[in-house]
Parts: sequence; structure tokens; C-alpha cells
Amino acid sequence: MQQVILKERQGQIQEKGDRPFTIECNKASLAGAVSQRACVFCGSRVVLYPIADALHLVHGPIGCAVYTWDIRGALSSHRELHRLSFSTDLQEMDVIFGGEDKLYRALNELIERYNPEAAFVYSTCIVGIIGDDLEAVCKRVQRERDIPVIPVQSEGFKGNKRSGYRAACNAMFRLVGTGDTGHISPYSINILGDFNLAGEIWIIRKYFERMGIEVVANITGDGRIRDIQRAHGASLNVVQCSGATLDLARMMKGKYGIPYIRVSYFGVEDMADSLYQVARYFKDPQIMSRTRKLVGEELSCLYPRLEKYRKALTGKRAAIYVGGAFKAFSLVKAFRLLGMKVVMVGSQTGTPEDYEELASITDPGTIIVDDSNPLELSAFLKEKDVDIFVGGVKERPIAYKLGVAFCDHNHERKEALEGFIGMINFAKEVYASVMSPVWRFVPRRSADDKPGLGS
Repeated sequence: MQQVILKERQGQIQEKGDRPFTIECNKASLAGAVSQRACVFCGSRVVLYPIADALHLVHGPIGCAVYTWDIRGALSSHRELHRLSFSTDLQEMDVIFGGEDKLYRALNELIERYNPEAAFVYSTCIVGIIGDDLEAVCKRVQRERDIPVIPVQSEGFKGNKRSGYRAACNAMFRLVGTGDTGHISPYSINILGDFNLAGEIWIIRKYFERMGIEVVANITGDGRIRDIQRAHGASLNVVQCSGATLDLARMMKGKYGIPYIRVSYFGVEDMADSLYQVARYFKDPQIMSRTRKLVGEELSCLYPRLEKYRKALTGKRAAIYVGGAFKAFSLVKAFRLLGMKVVMVGSQTGTPEDYEELASITDPGTIIVDDSNPLELSAFLKEKDVDIFVGGVKERPIAYKLGVAFCDHNHERKEALEGFIGMINFAKEVYASVMSPVWRFVPRRSADDKPGLGS
């Protein structure tokens, strides 16, 4: 393992053993290491993109808009304006003379044509360099068009994906508190950090409805501007992807006094615990009774269906590399439920507390890594003789080149993996991928090669 690790990266990679666990994280990516992270603009875009009735305009070169076009598998129950990727397409002359006039004209044309509930305008690296006053243009159009026009200060050079999350939260916080909160139940929540990939937020909303809980706003999956504007009327914020929307929950707590809890909807254990956390918060016996009934009914159907997958998958080895470390906790538990062993786990934006938690729930010998790169990940997959790799779109080619099964757990997936039904879908996908006969024909599994060596 050490032969592929750059000297400056050694503190960010640890193999769990008997000594006290420590890891370096929360630092800028090493120049030249080709990090799997994305830029600030991309981070803000993946958070705000699922707000389906808003206009999303990228102020910058066309490449930035192409990079994030349709970036999430975020479904909408009504309008799908979010799936259109608009750009001001800045050219050389715009860089020289400024792009403010072009942005003003583009906003007016798009608002006239599509009649959105609001507009988000994303600044990119070149805009930060040439100094266009995004705030002034947005204020002018908002005044003239009488809809919220919100600048998203997301110049890529300002940091990394996590900085983009904060930029997105700052933008959404301008909306919160501007809507009417009448007729909201005292038993109400906002769902933060779920992006409705493959329709997952609809599954979660139904669980809460069965419990007797009103969902005021989805932030941001299948999101609606008017719901976000009245989100300050909810009694509790339920935060799923802690990295993406935790800043917004903290802002709402500071200004409106709304408490928040962190949950996960992945895996049986964490899904059930999430529902019970919400029920305990409201301290209502009827809500708790309905929650127990819901969980009992779901588990009675779930466990018998999982058994056949568990029999086939017991002893198989998994590796995990995701954007936020919080979802890695649930994945470790989900693999354990299937009888599988996690031998490598890492994230792009984990905190020291996240990695300490990962160390506490993984087995000795597990590689724990922060902000990895393709060379390292390839080496870990071969060294640990992994049967399946869970990651996102940038990790898929690494797995397939090595002849390793892959499970997409990021922006673009089309299969719902949240909720109790999501655990069944996850087990099916892992089973179909790991047990596929195609892996018998790759060099890594051939009789002429030692286990664990790649082609």
C-alpha cells in the first residue's frame, strides 16, 4: 500500500489496528494528486439543482454548465425546469469587457419564457476573476420582475465541494422566512439533505405521513420555492446528508430557533432509528404507536426477502468511497446485514468525528481514507481483493477497469436505495453485481493470477 501513497498524503490514510486511531482531514486537496472531489460551483449546483420550479442559470463558460447538466437523478412530481441547464456562455469579449449586460439580458429572456418561481444565478471561476457584480444584476432583475433572483457565490477557486454546500445554503437562507406559515401543524418537519434520487423522498414522506407528521418543505429533492419560503414554520429540521445542508439547519436554528436532528435513511437499522428519533422528539404517544406499527410491518416483510441474498453474499468483501462520510456509516451496517465485510471505506469531505465513528464500526485491517485519488483507490481495491466497490460516477471506471463489481450510490443512480424497500433494492443490486458470471473471465479472477492482483 505504501508504494502508491505520496508522502504528503500519508496522514490521510490509515489502516485500523490496535493503536489509537488518528487521521488528517478537512484540508485542501494535494496539488497533482487528482482528487475525486469536485469544485465549489459543482457543490452548490448538486444541492440546489433539485429545486424543480426555479430557474438555474450558470454565469460562466459553457463548459461549467455542461459539467453539471442534469447532474442528479432528482425526480419531480410536477415541473421539471431544473433539468434544463442554462448558461450565459461567456466568450473572450465578455471576459475583456465584462458579462453583466449579457447576464441581465439572459435572465430577462429566461424569466419571460419559463415563468419560474425564482432564479438562482451561479458564479463560476471566470466571473470571480473578471469581477462581474452578480449581486447588483440579481437585485435589479428581482426588482423589475418581482420574483426572487438569488446569486450563488460559487467561484470554483474559493475552496472545494464542501464550500459549495455552504454557498448553496446561504442562497436558500435568503428564501427562508419570506412565506406564510399559517395552517402548519405543530407536528411538522422539514426534510433536509435528501435529493429525491429515483423518487426516494416520496418513500420517506409516506413514512412520516403514516406517523402523523406533516412535511412542510423538501430541501431540496422535489423542492418548491414556496415551500422553502415557509420552511421556518416547521417544528423540526431532519437532516439526512449532513455535509450538504447542515449549515442551513444551523442558520435556521440560530435565527428561528428550529432544532435539528441528523438521520440516515439508508439501511434497516438507521432507517428505523430515524423514524424513532422524530417520534421521540414530538413526545406524542399516538405518533410513537404509529411509528412502532410502521416499523414492525416493514421489517416483517423485509427480513424474509433478505435471507436469500445474505446466504449468497456472506463472506464477500466490499469497499466504499462516497462524498459525505455520514452515508458511509449506513453502508457499513447494510453490508454487515448482508453478511459482507467492509475492507476499505473513505469519503471526500469527512470530519475527524466522522472518521472516528467509521473506525469504531469497522473491523481491524480496514483501510480508512480521506480525499483519495484514482491511484490509491485502485491499489486498495487490488490489495483487499474487493468483490464490490460502492461509489459515484467518478469511481465507476476504476472498478470496471479492475474487473470489480460496482454499485452507484451517488448523484446519478436510478434505483431507490433509501427506506426499507431501498434495502431490498440495495441487496438485489449487490447480489446481481457480485454474483454475475462475467467476473470469472477477468484476469483478476483467473486461475493464472494470484487473488488480489489486477490486470
